[in-house]
Amino acid sequence: MISKLKQLSFGPATLVAAAFIGPGTVVTASLAGANFGYALLWALVFSVLATMILQEMAARLGVVTQQGLGEAIRSQLENPLLKWFAIALVIAAVVIGNSVYQGGNLTGASLGMAGLLGEQAAWMPLVLGVLAAALLWRGSYRLLERVLIALVLVMSLAFITTFLIAQPDWSEFFQGLFMPSLPTGSLLTVIALIGTTVVPYNLFLHAASSAQKWQSPEQLPQARGDLLVSIPLGGLISIAIVSTAAAAFFGRAVTLEGAADLSESLRPLAGDGATWLMAIGLFAAGLSSSLTAPLASAYALSGILGYGGNLRSWPFRLTWLAIIAIGVVIASLGIRPVNVIWFAQVANGLLLPIMALFLVWACNHKMMGNYRNSWQQNTLAAVVVLIAVGLGLRSIGAALQWW
Repeated sequence: MISKLKQLSFGPATLVAAAFIGPGTVVTASLAGANFGYALLWALVFSVLATMILQEMAARLGVVTQQGLGEAIRSQLENPLLKWFAIALVIAAVVIGNSVYQGGNLTGASLGMAGLLGEQAAWMPLVLGVLAAALLWRGSYRLLERVLIALVLVMSLAFITTFLIAQPDWSEFFQGLFMPSLPTGSLLTVIALIGTTVVPYNLFLHAASSAQKWQSPEQLPQARGDLLVSIPLGGLISIAIVSTAAAAFFGRAVTLEGAADLSESLRPLAGDGATWLMAIGLFAAGLSSSLTAPLASAYALSGILGYGGNLRSWPFRLTWLAIIAIGVVIASLGIRPVNVIWFAQVANGLLLPIMALFLVWACNHKMMGNYRNSWQQNTLAAVVVLIAVGLGLRSIGAALQWW
């Protein structure tokens, strides 16, 4: 028992939690709570379980093969058409998508900083972009891991404390957590909650970072212990944000358009302390995602183009530099990010099944040796993929009907 407890620690899975708890999650979770109360908390429970199933495969792939998902696809996918399709998909879904996300990440961090300093300034996205670039330029995985662990812990303290201050309705909270329901008009919100948690680019990030952290299949227990700590903690943060918004907004004559509105509207309900905590949490969420989005893009693109995962190589650095630069420009233009982030999260949910199928294929390949997926793991992965496909098709139908 003691040896198993020692295997529970923070590691690459913390990067995954830091990646999916960004401003997009804060916005999506806040809107879910404000519009539907506690009714959609079950979607986050499913999201956490689905994330753990997929991220375990990603971590195992990295530890066993010492490759990222992009490298595995490039080296083992023999059909040229499929290989080019995979490359195009990675560029479209991960690199281009993360460029847009980065603008939202820097905007979210700037909103959090403005909440702490008392005023919004045009220079904030640039300063935060330079800070992210400086940390990534060091090319030290250990440094990035430590910084992101610290940011995840800050987010946990800020959002969970705010949740407790807001005094949720505990009976409705547990009902929403364990009794699935789909209120009228909530389908796209469910898709968005799943899309903001089970993020496709995290599959690339986790596999590559696990390969750097651990060099032997005998270390798989540590990788799984890391997963058991970090992913549920990230899910708990999302649940806290939904519940805080539900307590503050649901059933009240208040309109919520973004995370900054949530922070300000908490003041009469829970006092200045909750407002400050929300600002701190939003800043940490934005900064952590401002690091992980460029990092994941660089891992994915460098891997699938055959440049490897050396954090100090020029192809790697140029990729994340481009992502940060585009993000700074988007954030500095003052575009309201709420709608962009919202629809990007929905698109993430639709792209997830394709990326997950690549991962399942890789984990059943002969390169995994004795560590290939068992039938139980394939069954769980198939369930996750099928549910994701079903939700994606329903969201397309709803969007077409609305159009």
